[in-house]
Amino acid sequence: MGALAGAVLAEGGAGASGSPVQAMGIKTALPAAELGLYSLVLSGALAYAGRGLLEASQDGAHRKAFRESVRPGWEYIGRKMDVADFEWVMWFTSFRNVIIFALSGHVLFAKLCTMVAPKSGFVTGTFDLQEVLFHGGSSFTVLRCTSFALESCAHPDRHYSLADLLKYNFYLPFFFFGPIMTFDRFHAQVSQVEPVRREGELWHIRAQAGLSVVAIMAVDIFFHFFYILTIPSDLKFANRLPDSALAGLAYSNLVYDWVKAAVLFGVVNTVACLDHLDPPQPPKCITALYVFAETHFDRGINDWLCKYVYNHIGGEHSAVIPELAATVATFTITTLWLGPCDIVYLWSFLNCFGLNFELWVQKLAEWGPLARIEASLSVQMSRRVRALFGAMNFWAIIMYNLVSLNSLKFTELVARRLLLTGFPQTTLSILFVTYCGVQLVKERERTLALEEEQKQDKEKPE
Repeated sequence: MGALAGAVLAEGGAGASGSPVQAMGIKTALPAAELGLYSLVLSGALAYAGRGLLEASQDGAHRKAFRESVRPGWEYIGRKMDVADFEWVMWFTSFRNVIIFALSGHVLFAKLCTMVAPKSGFVTGTFDLQEVLFHGGSSFTVLRCTSFALESCAHPDRHYSLADLLKYNFYLPFFFFGPIMTFDRFHAQVSQVEPVRREGELWHIRAQAGLSVVAIMAVDIFFHFFYILTIPSDLKFANRLPDSALAGLAYSNLVYDWVKAAVLFGVVNTVACLDHLDPPQPPKCITALYVFAETHFDRGINDWLCKYVYNHIGGEHSAVIPELAATVATFTITTLWLGPCDIVYLWSFLNCFGLNFELWVQKLAEWGPLARIEASLSVQMSRRVRALFGAMNFWAIIMYNLVSLNSLKFTELVARRLLLTGFPQTTLSILFVTYCGVQLVKERERTLALEEEQKQDKEKPE
């Protein structure tokens, strides 16, 4: 599950009238020596936590509690493999050949057919596979038909036809797996008379396909050495981990969830790009997320939710009451989509609260006295203060999503160890390491922003 959330003191956020927002924003630079220190601290901390997880995985490989989810893996590696994630095993082991056959067939033989009429009986397999594909295709069909109906009502002059709906709904790469591209975007792109590829686009598509293959192999190799999905299920064993390894375990679970989403998006989007489509992009990596607002409601239907619910109700997302209504409505639909249960209720509530709390804090920061305090700081110090809030927000995102990715009991264990029994040494150490990571992410964002600005300057007419 991807989570949507809000940004505590987000970069470039509204400030008091006359405050140097741009200077406090993303273009603020820090000394090279300071950034070097942050890189050294972060690298050392990740290596130390990784070593602890590797040792824990080796020690627990033969535990009785691990038997169901740690099984023999690749023989030439000679290690057992963590197979606790049924979704990864299903798509990239059990049904891998069927998926390759279906998508390859679409690219090589069925491109024109799938853009005109539905493909019935194209994908075959076991009853279990057919059941998965049926439920997936049916669920996404409901939302795609809803998008078609809403766009038809919004633009009655465009006279969309049944053929347009069939092309949209039964486009094979999106039909079973998602993600959902809203009908207006899909129709505009497939209606191009003579689509032209941008310079370097084919190279980018090949690179994306290669990266997806490398990522799948890397995850399989990783699971032979790090049992990050199985360890949280054995709370007694997890409780024996050092604090650093436990924090790394929590973090790595969210990184893996993003990698899985990125691979699923990457495989499908590669095929869609070959068809001259610009598909929805995968969610942003948790490593680069220190603000709630840049995460996703749900990775498969995020664009649909944003267009028809969240942005429609919330507008510019700057007013408290409309934002509250928008988040409640959006997470209500997300809860129904994911399947109502206690864990989903809790996940939705926490992320809905996080998104709104971010706006409340931002409004508080705009309040006169606080705005004047920040305006009195140097631009570098302002960036450091914001990064500190970002570090705390980063761990809020992790804790809120551990509830759905693992279990409530494991989340409670992590919170108790890192915030209570480990206070103050563990708490402050992890917060500082996270702060270093946030600063490096900000530096990357600053570099990209400057490059984009230079690119725009070059494109301006003389």
